[in-house]
Formats: sequence, C-alpha cells, structure tokens
Amino acid sequence: MPHRLMARALAALVALATATLGALAVPAAAQAAAAPIHYVALGDSYSSGVGAGPYDLSTCLRSQKSYAPLWAAANNVASFRFPACGGAVTADVLNNQLSSLSSTTTMVTITVGGNDAGFADVMTSCRFGSTSSCTNAVNQAKAFATGTLPARLDRTYAAIRDRAPNARLIVLGYPRLFETGSCGLLAMSSHKRTLLNEAADVLAQVTADRAAAAGATFADTRPTFAGHGVCAAQPWIRDVSGVIEAYHPNADGYRHGYLPALNAVTR
Repeated sequence: MPHRLMARALAALVALATATLGALAVPAAAQAAAAPIHYVALGDSYSSGVGAGPYDLSTCLRSQKSYAPLWAAANNVASFRFPACGGAVTADVLNNQLSSLSSTTTMVTITVGGNDAGFADVMTSCRFGSTSSCTNAVNQAKAFATGTLPARLDRTYAAIRDRAPNARLIVLGYPRLFETGSCGLLAMSSHKRTLLNEAADVLAQVTADRAAAAGATFADTRPTFAGHGVCAAQPWIRDVSGVIEAYHPNADGYRHGYLPALNAVTR
C-alpha cells in the first residue's frame, strides 16, 4: 500500500509540474507569436524598388515588387510605412524619412550610402568613359566610402535609434553588380567590371562596420546575388536598359536577392 500511495503521489507531482510548465510556456509562445510588427522601410532606390516597376505616383519610384513590401506582405505586419525614395542620400533620410518612425516602430530596414559615394557618376564614368576615368572615379568613391561616409552613416543610424528606440534596425548592403566573364562587344571590359565589384566590396565592408557599431544587423546581399549580376545568363541587375533603372535590381533581384537576405536575418 505505501508503494501505491507513493506512486500516486509521484504521478500527481509530475502531472502538476507538466501542467504548470505548459501553462507558462503556452502563453509565452502565444505572446511572442502575437507580438505586432510595425515595419518602416527607409532608404534609397535599392529600397524603393527602382528597377522592378511598376511605380507609385510619387517621384520616389516606389514599387510593390521591392523587398520591403514583399516582406511586409509575407509576414502579415500590423503596419507598414514605405518612405524609401529613389536617389536618396543620408541627408534625405534624415530630413525627409524619419517622420515615419515612432516609439511604436518595431522594425526598420534601410539601404543608404551608395548615392553619397557618387554611385551614378561612377557608373557613368565607367560605362561611357575610358579605363583611366573609370579607375579615377572608383578610387574617389572608395576614398569617400572609407573617409567621409562612416560619419554620415553613424549620424543616420543614431537618428533612427532616437526616433524608433524600440525598433530592430536592419541595414541591407548593395550587391556586386557584375559578373566578370565574357559579356559581348558592347559591354564594359572585364577590368572595369572588376573595379566596380571591388568598390562594392569596400562599400559593403564600411556599411557592415558602421551597422555593427550602431548595434544594427547587417544583411549582406552579395552572396544572394552571386552569379546573377550584369552579364550573367539570368541577370537580376539591369544593364543600360533605362537611364533611371540602369544598374538596379530587376523584380527577380528584389524577390530572389534582397528578400532572402532579409529573411535570413529575421527568422
């Protein structure tokens, strides 16, 4: 009889412990699952979706095929604000986009810095100029990226933190734009394409370093775009197919390049 009583007592204790743990775990899991996501997508053309089309009626060339609205739709966010704007530099983010942030914002993404470093001018010099003019433009951009851009990024990330103190900040980088193999008679030389990819690596490293210093998460898009740059069999980057859209991701680039990079740091 004593053994039966002891067995029953032990069984009752196990049942009680299981029920107690279950009661604690289930609400915690439910609370985590129910936590609303208030998402704001800041940045330049690589966030607004230039290259993907079609665009909204603003002058910012925002596309619902960009990575930000795709992520928002897939994750059933509680709110989504999309002030990212084609052509934006860090000053534009500070002056025109931060009003979308608040203490209720829980997630912020941003691409910025490429236009500060003279992205458009560098691409023009390399696409239509001589090898020496391309080299000079790339070297100037790299010097700016390592010398001047870090402070601009620091100010931008700090301002985002001030406006959205409860948000996770995710900084997405830029991809390498080119494959360096054979690309036809009218393409940029392999040497120019290599120079531009090296500049992209410098910009990615600077951005990653400043994001880390700000306590932000850096999402590197170079691996996801690998093999799909200009001159690839299936390019996710546009060549000179349009003045505005040139050297920006196409719809596949945002869906299969940028979105997986964002997914990798949010899951």
